Amino acid sequence: MDTAIKICGLVHPEHAIAAVDAGADMLGLMFAPSRRQLRPEQAADLAKAVRAYEDNAGSIKQVRLVGVFVNEDVDRIATIAHWCCLDAIQLSGDEDVSILDSLPPQYTIVKAIRLIDTAVEHHWLATNRPVQFLVDAHVVGSYGGTGVVADWEQAAQLAQQHEIILAGGLTPTNVGNAVQSVRPWGVDVSSGVESNGTKDTAKIRAFVTAVRMVSELI
Repeated sequence: MDTAIKICGLVHPEHAIAAVDAGADMLGLMFAPSRRQLRPEQAADLAKAVRAYEDNAGSIKQVRLVGVFVNEDVDRIATIAHWCCLDAIQLSGDEDVSILDSLPPQYTIVKAIRLIDTAVEHHWLATNRPVQFLVDAHVVGSYGGTGVVADWEQAAQLAQQHEIILAGGLTPTNVGNAVQSVRPWGVDVSSGVESNGTKDTAKIRAFVTAVRMVSELI
C-alpha cells in the first residue's frame, strides 16, 4: 500500500522544495486566514519555484499543489486556482456540498470533515461526486492546523468506505501507527513537521520516511 503524503502550510519555496526532495506527493498552500496564509502572488511564486526545481531535476512525477480555502467565494477560489496552477482545491470550512456545482471541474476536490455528525458532513459523505475527504480533529473555533490528534477509530471506519486523507496531530513519531491503524489513502501534516512555528526540513524527511517504511508492510 503506497500511502500518499501531503505537507501542508508551506510558506517558503525552500521548504516546499525540501518536501518535494523528501518524496512528498502533495503540497498544501494556505489561502485562508492563519499564520501560514499566502497571498496569491506568493503562492504563484512558490509554485513556479517547485516546477522549476522538478524540471531541473528531471522529475518523472510532479508533486500535486493543493490550495486550502475556508468559506471562500467560489469565483475567488477559481481565480486563485488558475493563477497558481493548482491541481486540487481543499475546502476546510463549512461549505455546503452544493458548492460542487460551481467549482471548475478540472480540479480534484478535497473536503475537510471532522466527524462531528452534522447535516453538512452527512450531505458531503452521501454525494456520488468524486471527492476526497480529509479527516481532521474537531477543535472549536478552528479550521485545522491545530496539532490535535483526530479520532483514528472513526477515521478507520470511514476509510473502509471512502478515499480519505488522515490529518490532525500527525508527527514523524506517530504517523506509522496512524497509517497502520487507519489505512488511509493519504496523510496530511503541518505543525507536526515544524520547529518554533517554521517548517523543519529534517522533520519533513523523517515524516516521509516513517510513512514509506510502514506502507511497505501493509
